[in-house]
Amino acid sequence: MKVVKFGGSSLADGEHFTQAINIITADPQRRVIVTSAPGKRNSKDTKVTDLLIQYANQVLNNKPYQQTVGQIINRYVEIANYFNVPKEKLTSIIDRLKELPSWHFPNHNYLMATFKAHGERSNAELMALILQQQGYEARFVTPTEAGIRVTGTPNNASVMPETYSLLDHFSFNDSELLVFPGFYGITLAGHIATFSRGGSDITGAILARGLHATMYENFTDVDAIYAANPAVVDHPQAIAKMTYREMRELSYAGFSVFHDEALIPAIQGNIPINVKNTQHPEKPGTLIVPDKGFQPADIVTGVVSGKHFAALYLHKYLLNKEAGFTLRILNILARHGISYEHMPSGIDDITLILDRNQLDDELVDVICNEIQEEINPDQLEWIDNYAITMVVGEGMRNRTGVINDILTPLTKENIPVPMINQGASRISIMIGTYDRDADKAVRAIYHRFFAN
Repeated sequence: MKVVKFGGSSLADGEHFTQAINIITADPQRRVIVTSAPGKRNSKDTKVTDLLIQYANQVLNNKPYQQTVGQIINRYVEIANYFNVPKEKLTSIIDRLKELPSWHFPNHNYLMATFKAHGERSNAELMALILQQQGYEARFVTPTEAGIRVTGTPNNASVMPETYSLLDHFSFNDSELLVFPGFYGITLAGHIATFSRGGSDITGAILARGLHATMYENFTDVDAIYAANPAVVDHPQAIAKMTYREMRELSYAGFSVFHDEALIPAIQGNIPINVKNTQHPEKPGTLIVPDKGFQPADIVTGVVSGKHFAALYLHKYLLNKEAGFTLRILNILARHGISYEHMPSGIDDITLILDRNQLDDELVDVICNEIQEEINPDQLEWIDNYAITMVVGEGMRNRTGVINDILTPLTKENIPVPMINQGASRISIMIGTYDRDADKAVRAIYHRFFAN
């Protein structure tokens, strides 16, 4: 049995729905379908999720929302009309969307999560109706029925372990197609909570593990995952096969085709993932597999750069002799709810690499002031324009000279490298650059390993 997930661009309108349904029905192993909310139909269009966020904000700010909810409903009605689904069958979808403002929520965050989740919920219900209209035995299944339990914050939830035992006892017959909404689960108190943005990938992976799928197929709008961002490198090489941990490393720094958190359930269930293009399902796509027994085809699998970082550099003589120095710094960050990304160090130096999205300028000043007062370093420097380039590949593990092969093209391009760090797994090397050089660094490294 396969779990198949379709992204928002793959379900944007009736024509895209048709393509998705053709894919579903072409393989009898595709039994579980996970839907995203309808995406953009063209470059000037608005995603349904963004319309739902707008709808929620209008409700929260006591502003008129009728036009927005009308736009949302029309997206589903247009798709239904494409398949001649009678309007009376859409009553459940339309009424729920209209009634959302009258529901009770513990706080504003739960309201926002519930509104957002209805993009996926409505699309899954619509997909089941269309499949039924075409004569297939299809069933719409909510996270409540399936037992997808979550914990954490309302808009950044995490799956609870008990979900898998509940899914293990979920019953369905051999002939029916099950359609699940992606992106959200249910808290123990019965409220809707969403995963982070793009979280339909996570739902698909949870279902693949919980229902013991043989494959998780993730359909999106690209032919494969590429060795570099096509917006940075012209016509980069497609990755035919890669390991879970290669994907995890690359997703962290910016590969956005597949949600990095979705890898965890797949890893735990040892389930291969196939990322494919809805418009070209005949193409092989990219297969993501366990690392055991994996034979890499190339030294480097991918190169990616993230520009959303900043660095805090501290220098203090005899730092290595001072017990608890690092702990005191981390306690300051913890007081403000800030996590660090990496911490390369020397005998007298520490660099803390942070996600700039977690910080505003005021918080930066507060943290720096507290570190200066409590730690009293000889030098303290905040580096705002920081980027991290990840060079990842299972083929690097037993290869000598890879670092030299990475740094040589950067030297030729006069790109400063303030930080370099090799992961303990030996399949990734992290290069710190300034954000102005990030794209140039990716191109230089890519061409060194892939141009020939």
